[in-house]
Amino acid sequence: MHSIRKRPAIDGQLGWFETSPSSHTSIGQRLTGQHRFDFAVIGAGFTGVALARRLAELHPQARIALVEALGVGQGASGRNAGFIIDIPHNVDGGEADAASSRKLHALNMFAIDRLRGLKDRFGIDCAWQEAGKYMSAHESAHISALETFAGGLKAAGFAYEFLEGAALSQRLGTDYYKVAIYTPGNVLVNPASLVRGLAAALPENVSVFTGSPVTACQYGAPHVLAFADGTLRADKLVLTVGSFSEAFGRVRNRLATLFTYASLTEPLSDAEHAAHFAEVKPWGSTSAHPAGTTVRYTPDRRIFVRNTFHYRPSLHASDADLRAAAAHHRQSFEARFPMLSRKSFAYTWGGLISMTLNHHSVFRRESDNLFSVVGCNGVGVAKGTYLGHYMAEFMAGMPSAAIDDIAAGSHPNWIPPEPIRGIGAAMRLRRELAGAGGEV
Repeated sequence: MHSIRKRPAIDGQLGWFETSPSSHTSIGQRLTGQHRFDFAVIGAGFTGVALARRLAELHPQARIALVEALGVGQGASGRNAGFIIDIPHNVDGGEADAASSRKLHALNMFAIDRLRGLKDRFGIDCAWQEAGKYMSAHESAHISALETFAGGLKAAGFAYEFLEGAALSQRLGTDYYKVAIYTPGNVLVNPASLVRGLAAALPENVSVFTGSPVTACQYGAPHVLAFADGTLRADKLVLTVGSFSEAFGRVRNRLATLFTYASLTEPLSDAEHAAHFAEVKPWGSTSAHPAGTTVRYTPDRRIFVRNTFHYRPSLHASDADLRAAAAHHRQSFEARFPMLSRKSFAYTWGGLISMTLNHHSVFRRESDNLFSVVGCNGVGVAKGTYLGHYMAEFMAGMPSAAIDDIAAGSHPNWIPPEPIRGIGAAMRLRRELAGAGGEV
């Protein structure tokens, strides 16, 4: 059997999970004993949960296993910034042409509509906000990036609003940003709450196993997965294991895995809210520079800050990494909100992003009954949802224009192995940070 030597871990204090209304609700059970299933999906993030649901809809008599090493919402799906992106932006779409942007937008809107419908149907409490998104710049040197972004929006026919000065500061409660592009279709959520609610509402023919890291696997007919106290056999297996794909012996030399970090403050007091945010609605802003800071003001009056990138081949963040990130977050927070300089962070955590060089995902059949879906490139709530959904249809032999579009964007470029990969990643991160300036 192939031994799985790298496994997910809790990296810091997971703010979205800890503040989720469902954090104390048990979802799934630990896998023990011997089990046999028709389908097994490894990874209960947005991709895995969407895939398991669609498999259950297409095969209501099948036995489906959804396996998660941690608790649902404790992996990458619950550690991101909580943006459900509608319009492609530079994190995922690069310099896509208008036609490609419209195709990505259609896929993203499918995911948003799907998630909204499930949220409403099952009453998932996830702080869902139809808030839109700002892409903001502090320094004049980076305003050109916003102009380029606006040009792409106009060419594709997407609605947007250009904001600057007092009009922008009134929206955000800070005058740090000079210019922003606002797009209305993005949704903000507590991502841990959303993915937990989705997993808890899966059909009855899906068995959810949590706290169950795979220790070894043997691909074949059937596939055999080993756990600390049990074994699972499945006729068909799908790997939605993100940054751990190479640990499973698949998707080699295609992913560059980065750690990024986030902090979430204590809630603002009534006095702080009245003084500075009384007229401010919940908002989220990404940066005009790829290495810049993402910021959110949440419905429960907290401020979220995300920046700092590390390349960690161990796929684990150290305590020193977390302390350094928290220090960077403090500087970024106080620069934007000097009137709240005494407001403490309640949580700081690290999370993994699986990137590809050309922003393509992996969406493929590895062998007759083995499939991989990975590489969401930092926009995993929407992208993971539609990739998982359509992978189930792909497995069922259901052709569609959506699957054709996904397949066309599923040719990630080759990435060299270690140590060249690590050297290249470190050089790229230093270069990006050096150019970010006040956007961090």
